[in-house]
Amino acid sequence: MEFSIKNDNPEKLLSDCVIIGVYESQKLSNAALALDNVSGGYLSNILKRGDMDGKADTTLMLHNVPGVASERMLLVGLGKESEFSEKQYCKAIRASVKALSNGGASKAATFLAELPVKQLSAKRKVALMAETTLDAAYRFDAIKRKKDESKKEEAKKGIATLYINVTLASEVKEAKAGLADGLALASGVSFAKDLGNLPPNVCTPTYLAEQAQTLGKKHDFKVKILEREELKKLGMGSFLAVSQGSEEPPKFIIMQHLKGKKDQKPVVLVGKGITFDTGGISLKPGAEMDEMKYDMCGAASVLGTFKTISEMDLALNVIGIIPTCENMPDGRATRPGDVLTSMSGLTIEVLNTDAEGRLILCDALTYAERFEPSAVVDVATLTGACVIALGHHATGLFSNNDDLANELLKAGEASLDRAWHMPMWDDYQPLLDSNFADIANIGGRAAGSITAACFLSRFAKKYDWAHLDIAGTAWKSGKEKGGTGRPVPLLTEFLVNRANSSKK
Repeated sequence: MEFSIKNDNPEKLLSDCVIIGVYESQKLSNAALALDNVSGGYLSNILKRGDMDGKADTTLMLHNVPGVASERMLLVGLGKESEFSEKQYCKAIRASVKALSNGGASKAATFLAELPVKQLSAKRKVALMAETTLDAAYRFDAIKRKKDESKKEEAKKGIATLYINVTLASEVKEAKAGLADGLALASGVSFAKDLGNLPPNVCTPTYLAEQAQTLGKKHDFKVKILEREELKKLGMGSFLAVSQGSEEPPKFIIMQHLKGKKDQKPVVLVGKGITFDTGGISLKPGAEMDEMKYDMCGAASVLGTFKTISEMDLALNVIGIIPTCENMPDGRATRPGDVLTSMSGLTIEVLNTDAEGRLILCDALTYAERFEPSAVVDVATLTGACVIALGHHATGLFSNNDDLANELLKAGEASLDRAWHMPMWDDYQPLLDSNFADIANIGGRAAGSITAACFLSRFAKKYDWAHLDIAGTAWKSGKEKGGTGRPVPLLTEFLVNRANSSKK
C-alpha cells in the first residue's frame, strides 16, 4: 500500500473514495460539514432519513455526491464526540479499511486524521493511521495456491493508495515524520505476524536464523549464529536439553543494533524461539496443538522490533538474543526427573518437559550478562496460566525493578499494546524448591505464570530485568486465527523513549 500526505479541501481531492467521520446523533465532523455545504445539504438529508446515526464501527457508502470530485464517499461512525479517544480513532480507521476491503475503490483519501483526539499531535495521528490501516489490511496468503483468476482479482481488492489529509499546511512536515514512524512500526509488526503464521515445517530454527541474517544484511547490523558445538562449550546444558529430542538443530541468534553512543550500555531483548512445542515427553493434548507453531512469537517480536528500529535508524544500542529449537518427544528427549546444568551453573530438576521455554531462556539470560546491559527484557509465550489470569487483552509483566516495569507499562499504554504488572514476591520462590537440584522447573498449578517468572529471575540477578508473558496476546484463535505482532508496538515505544532520554 502506498501512502502520501495531503493538505487539500475534501471536495477537491480526486480519488475513488473520500473518507469522512460522523459523530453519534448525526453530528458532522469538520470535513463532513464542508462536503455537506458544497453538496447543498446532501449529507444532512441522507442522515435525516435514518440510514446512519454515527455509532462507532458503522459505515455508509455514498456514490456521486454533488459537488464532490471523488466518485464515492464513505461515512464512518465515530461514536460520541465527548468520548472520542485514541482507541475510538483507531476503531474508525479499522472500520474504514474493512468497508473498502472488498470494493472497487483502490485510491482513497481519508480525512479522519483531521479529527481532534485528546493530547494527540498530527504526527501521532498520522503514525496511528499508517499502523492501524496496514494492520487492518494485513493478509497472510504467501503459501496459498491461487486456484483461479477470480481469487487473484479478489486479492487485488481494497485500498492500494491512501492519501492522508491534514488540516494545516504547517502540519505537513510533522505528518510526514509520523508517516515514516508508522510505516516502520507496521513493517515490524507485519514481519512478526508473517513469522508466526508460517507453518512449523517452514519456520524452523534454521529458517529463523536465516531471516535474522537477511535482516542484518539489509539493515546493516551485526548477526551471529551459535551452533550446537559452540553452545556445548558455553555450557548451555539447559537449552541443549530441550533441543535434543528434535532432528532440527538448535540455533542461538545474536543481533546487534549499535546506533547509540559507544559508551552507552545496551538494552537487551531476549525472545523465546520454540518453533514447535509438542510438550516433549510431557505431551500436550492433541486439540489445538497446531497453534504451538506460535510458541516462537517471542522470537518473532524481537525480530520484528529490530526491523522497525532499523528502519527508524534509532539512535540506541540494542542487542537481540534468540534461543530457538523445537520441543519434540523421541528416544533422546529430556525426561521428567532429569537434572540439567545451566550455563549459570545452577542445576535444574525437570518435573515437566512442557515447561521448556524457561529452560531455553535461562541460558540466554545468563549469556546476556556479557553485554553489561542497562536493561534486559525477555519476551515469551511462556504460560497458559497467564491466559487464565489476564485473558487475551493484556501481556503479563514481571520485573525485578519497578522503574523498568513502569517504563514498559507506560510504553504499553502509549502504543495501545498494554501490559499488566504482576507480583513476583519472594513468598513464591519456595514453590520452586527441589530435593535433588538447585531449582525445579515448575512450582505446581498455583500461580503458574508467577512461578515461571520467579524461575527466570534466578538467572537475572546481575541487571535490571523484565519478563513479558505474551501467551495470551501473541496470537488469536478461532475465525480470526493468526499472529498479532504483539508486543512489537510496546517494545518499539519503550526503545524510542530510551533513545529520546539518552539525548537529554
